[in-house]
Amino acid sequence: MKINENISLEGHRVLLVPYNENHVSRYHQWMKCPVLQQLTASEPLTLEQEHAMQRSWREDGDKCTFIILDKELWTDPSVEEVQCMLGDVNIFLTDPTDPSLAELEVMIAEASYRAKGLGKEVTRMMMSYGVTKLGVKKFQVKIGLDNEISVGMFKKLDFQEVSVCKVFKEVTLEMTVDEDVRTRLLNDTAFMKERDYTQACRDRQELLSQ
Repeated sequence: MKINENISLEGHRVLLVPYNENHVSRYHQWMKCPVLQQLTASEPLTLEQEHAMQRSWREDGDKCTFIILDKELWTDPSVEEVQCMLGDVNIFLTDPTDPSLAELEVMIAEASYRAKGLGKEVTRMMMSYGVTKLGVKKFQVKIGLDNEISVGMFKKLDFQEVSVCKVFKEVTLEMTVDEDVRTRLLNDTAFMKERDYTQACRDRQELLSQ
């Protein structure tokens, strides 16, 4: 999605940055993992297909994605950005007749970063961005029935279970963004800072050259 091609979102422990070409190889390595394939209901792609997918995420108006970085690592300019990658977060505008409905996906790909509350921070940040920048009024998540940790996280964020599909072995949860939910969400993400990604990268390189 063009709207976020030069935007970074800074949280307490994570930095959300646009999914760029230099991220693809690391992402491709992640998605060779059978566990991640199962958790994300994904099929493995070739590296060429992964590059095509990255271009799609950049160009298509119905998809918005950020790569999740370890903020502390990224502040060290001697560390390559790809080494700071720990997952991704996506919004799909799934209904052409209702652009206020969005499907949300969060993947903490690096096992060492799981079960540390990062998924919750990232989810709140992405929801805040979706509400304020994309006009989202209802979020939906579809999660494998055996992914109890993710189901539990979204329920703690007040998502409500609306259906279970035994054929696809997944549960669907939703949250409608009324005024109370919007106010609470924006209060919960008041820490989030939006920055110019290109400028942030330049500043980081200048620190390295000093």
